[in-house]
Amino acid sequence: MTTFTLDLGEILLREFSIEDAADIYRISNEPEVASFLPDWKSTMEQRLDWVTNYEIPANKEFLSAEDAADGHLKLGIIHKESGRFIGWCCSGIKDELPAPNREVMYAVSEEFTGRGYATLAVKRLCRYLFEEKNADILNAIALENNPASNRVIEKSGFQFLRSIVLESAKDSHYVLKKSHFLH
Repeated sequence: MTTFTLDLGEILLREFSIEDAADIYRISNEPEVASFLPDWKSTMEQRLDWVTNYEIPANKEFLSAEDAADGHLKLGIIHKESGRFIGWCCSGIKDELPAPNREVMYAVSEEFTGRGYATLAVKRLCRYLFEEKNADILNAIALENNPASNRVIEKSGFQFLRSIVLESAKDSHYVLKKSHFLH
């Protein structure tokens, strides 16, 4: 069975593997990532269970579907030169948003931030979702006090829609329409 991979030059996006669990665990526990993505924190045992029993099967199901109506896709960001797992770029349904509520989200290890990798990954995942999975609208959410993440979202073509409160935190809600992205 082949591994789903998108080549972006300096980085690759590829579906999670069991071997990624330790890197996902390490990155999700970095102070900055953990502060902005607390739901990703876990024990190593939890992370291994989630990758093995939930994330990998969900990726296979999503990749075999004809469209992006439901499901989740979690892709690792791989630094090609070093071969290191440096973050993730994912898409899934954000239940807290009104339909169409497919979200794109990402995280990059602090060692690799500031190099444009997150923006590159987000743009390529959006292209894949629009062209291959027939998505029409994508959402992105960033805490208002996370200027770096808001910049990535804006540089990826998303348009600010509104301020919202999710889980007692003020967030910026962005949308990207297929017609805007592809033209």
